[in-house]
Amino acid sequence: MTIDSRINPPQTGDERAMLVAFLDYQRATLELKCAGLTDDQLRELSTPPSQISLLGLLRHMADVETWWFGIRFAKLDLPSIFDPLEVNADFEELDSMPPAEVLAVFRANCARSREIVAAAASLEDLGMRGDGSPASLRWIILHMIEEYARHNGHADLVRERVDGATGA
Repeated sequence: MTIDSRINPPQTGDERAMLVAFLDYQRATLELKCAGLTDDQLRELSTPPSQISLLGLLRHMADVETWWFGIRFAKLDLPSIFDPLEVNADFEELDSMPPAEVLAVFRANCARSREIVAAAASLEDLGMRGDGSPASLRWIILHMIEEYARHNGHADLVRERVDGATGA
């Protein structure tokens, strides 16, 4: 695996800075799990019948960044990157966008999310869940940390299966 250049989250500081740092650490972990692999390796499925691949995880998290920060919190009119009518579209049709382009989209979506969070007046500012119930920015950030942590666990297992790399 490539060199681990992630920045450890601070152990002290204000709540927003710590939440953002933990989220960025999780984002960087997913990128690290995908680094140094060929396009074919990024497309390799974990274990059938699962459709999870490292490329699929990158695609999924690019969409999730847009969904929670762009659409549900900032109320921007943003399109889904992959087929919004297909529940598993992020993990299927992996040839529809080259991995380098997926990584660029992922990074751009993360950058937009950072801008949205930085522009918010308070962690108590409200967005909306898919069911219409309110969700604070704090809840959304915590949910995203949880979402990345879960999928980074998947990425650990997929990466080990693909090339034997473990750790980080």
